This record gives sequence, structure tokens and C-alpha cells, in this order.
Amino acid sequence: MAKLPLSLRAYMALTHLVPLLAKRHLKKRVARGKEHPTRWTEKLGQATITRPRGPLIWLHAVGLGEVLSLRGLIHEMADQTDANFLVTSGTLAGANAFAKNAPPRTIHQFLPLDAPQYRQAFLDHWQPDLCVWVEQDIWPGFVADLARRDIPQTLIAARMNAKSHARHARTTPLFSFIYKQMRLITAQDANTQTHLQNLGASNVIITGSLKSSAPPLQYDAAELSELQTILGPRFTWTTAPAHQADVDLALAAHAQLLTTKPDALLIIAPRFPDRENTISVPHTVRSKGEKPTENVWLADTFGDLGLIYSLADAALIGGTNDNTEGHNPWEAVALNTAIFHGPRVANFQTDYDALDKNGALCITSPAELTDALIRDLQPNIAAASDLRAKHGKAITALAKTLTDVIRQHD
Repeated sequence: MAKLPLSLRAYMALTHLVPLLAKRHLKKRVARGKEHPTRWTEKLGQATITRPRGPLIWLHAVGLGEVLSLRGLIHEMADQTDANFLVTSGTLAGANAFAKNAPPRTIHQFLPLDAPQYRQAFLDHWQPDLCVWVEQDIWPGFVADLARRDIPQTLIAARMNAKSHARHARTTPLFSFIYKQMRLITAQDANTQTHLQNLGASNVIITGSLKSSAPPLQYDAAELSELQTILGPRFTWTTAPAHQADVDLALAAHAQLLTTKPDALLIIAPRFPDRENTISVPHTVRSKGEKPTENVWLADTFGDLGLIYSLADAALIGGTNDNTEGHNPWEAVALNTAIFHGPRVANFQTDYDALDKNGALCITSPAELTDALIRDLQPNIAAASDLRAKHGKAITALAKTLTDVIRQHD
């Protein structure tokens, strides 16, 4: 392994201080419902599951969307190798959603804090044969320790905007070291490829997003059937995962839609179900056990997007009308839901650009949204589904490349 740059040595020195505050900090978060009540010690390097025998591929993604995006890749890799899979993430929401959608032979743990004793405990227990960093959540201490142990590392589906690149450039030697430890780096788009190369990465391959080929979100088939019976032929659409700007746009459009489809149902699935949601019209609330008997149904429960998209004919994807700058549109596409979105999609620009050429529509006003909802949605659904199928072939190739990294290392 190359000599550590000064910036990384300084970082590693500071991580020795983390244990002084870690336990107290995590217990406070548990009390606030921000950490798992029994598994929070995983963040201190204390594994809660026995390591399975045989090869183990470790994949790390930061949160909900990134963790769920790994499912398609894991399915493909599972077809090509007999390895087991360890997925780590940092958020409680990501862990809960992944538990409902975990692929076979896959374990979830929370990533330990990046401190020496926690890293060593984690790596001693799990002994991964390959580490796959996903998108942009890479921890320097782990990278250095993995390199010392000669465990191959890769970075896939990397994503970096200009603002993030400028921030990384302040410590270019640190990130240059990190990227030089990677056996493979793939980027979601050309801009990210350029940013990574400016920071010292080499041979960056553009493969696109993992999210486009992830399998459909799971749902309770019996509950879906019950709700479909209740709804009958009613036109149903949703805004999800919705922020207040999306809710306001959807309610305005829905009021207009009711003049032509008086029994239409709008399902509002908030991005943060545990927060107060402002809905100014009569509605029923899923968390209270109420069924969709009004024209608006608030689906304020965690982990139910698979059910919501299965019910909906169309979706206004949330986070596309404010500074959130977009959420993952492919979860709706995977369940044959027509896609509409607002103009603010910087976090998924490449995805929305591709979908807009294949049936999706950018909406800027309630009138535009109402007009789109009245049209025949089938061409929209078919074109987006065809695009998703094409993207799936790229994930198959990526899975082979990753499994080859292990074979070549052996």
C-alpha cells in the first residue's frame, strides 16, 4: 500500500477521539427514535449475526434509496457466484426498507463509525473477500484498513456534482489515495467521470445508475387485492415520496381532475411519514387504519411504496418541485406506473433525461399535470419499461465484472 497522505494521517488521528463520545451520542439517538433500539451497537463494531461460511461480498450504501438500488446487482451476482452478501448502511429507514426487500443470501448490518477499534472489530468478524462502495459514501479509515489487509475494493455507480467536486478538491491527495485503492470505478454519468478523474481516479467507466434495474419493491399481495376490491375501477394516482411542494401541486391538480373524474383517488405518500403533513381537503389516513373512501388518502406509513405504486396508474415523483432535487423514479417504473415529475431533478438528472425521452413528462403547473393524467397512460408505461429492461443488461455485465475481481484476486 502506498504511503498515506498527510490529510489522511490527520483524519486517522482524529478518528481515535470518536469512541470518547460515540456511545453517549448513539444512546441519545436511540432515545429519539433515530437508531435501532437493539442493533445500535453494530455502529460500535459489535456484529449481531454470525458470519456465514464461504466467500462474502460486502456492499456499502449510505441510505434508503442507495440500499434498495443494490437488490438488482445482488440478484445478478448471486446467479454468478456462491458467495453470501453483507449490506451495510447508516440510516434506520434504509435498514427497515431493506429488511422487507432483502435478496437471498443477504445480511444487513449498520456500518460502524469510522474509528480504529470499531473498524478492526467489524473487519475481524466479517472478513470480506470484496468491498463494494456505492455512489458517494466512502470512509477513508475503512479504505486504508482494507488496503492493509489486501482486500480488494471497488467503487460503483459513483455520483458527484460540481459542488461536491469543489469540496473534495480541497483535499485532493486524500481522495486520490482513496480512488487509487479501487480495482474498479464506475460512474453514473460523464460529469462524474470527469470529476473523479480530476481527483486522481483512473479508468473510470460510465455504467449508469443501479436504481434503474432494481427489482420491484415488495408488498403484501393480500392487502393489495383487498384495496383493489375497495377501489374497483376508480382512477388512482399518487405523489411519492412527497414533500410539501409536491403535495400542494398534486392537490391543486386533483381538484381540477375531479371535474372530469369525480371518483378519482389521490394517494399522498410523504417522504417523512412521521412528520406533520399539511393536507387542506377531506382525506383518510392509512396509519389510523382508514381505507381510501375519500378522494385523498394519506399513506403515512413506512416501507409501503411497493403497495402504493401497485395501486396507482400514475405517479408524480416527489422531491422534484423543491430543493430536494428529485427522488428515484425507477421504483414506480418497475411497478408499471406512469411517471410525471417537476423540473428540479439535479440528483437524478441523467435518469430523468432518459425517461423523458421514453414516456415520462416534466410538469410545471397543476393544469399541465391534470392534462397529463387525463391522457392515455399506456404509451408512457410501455416506453419506460422498455428502457428499464435495456438498463438491466448493463447490470448483468457489471455483476460479472465484480465477481471477476474476486476470482482474479484469488
